[in-house]
Amino acid sequence: MAADPCIDDVKRLEGEWRDALFKKDEAALRRLIHPEFKLVGIRSSGSIAVDLEGWIEALQRMDVASLDVRVTDCVCLDNLLVATVDARWKVRYLGQLIDERVLLTDVWVCCEGDWQVVRRHSSPVPPGVHLGEES
Repeated sequence: MAADPCIDDVKRLEGEWRDALFKKDEAALRRLIHPEFKLVGIRSSGSIAVDLEGWIEALQRMDVASLDVRVTDCVCLDNLLVATVDARWKVRYLGQLIDERVLLTDVWVCCEGDWQVVRRHSSPVPPGVHLGEES
């Protein structure tokens, strides 16, 4: 795939989100995340859907030890960015250690000149699965 000219924007946005998550910087997260945000996750136990307030509340109970994000693909349209992200994180949440690799699809919209993520879909990556190379 040819490099998309907006790949640097997507990498920057994903990096800002990662950094704000590590710092538990609620103000930065609210700048990056649209008020209509929803996280949809698929796991073996079923699916979940969490809105912005639920996500912020859960973050306060997390201790993120590591988080690596790698943008593997993106599509850029006028006021819309769709990023495919290969992510691995280690986090302690409600006393449980979570160490997982997930494939994320983030949908970013441009609102009044600022990019905000409005949807995130998260699916676990089974061990041994190879995902595409970075754009």
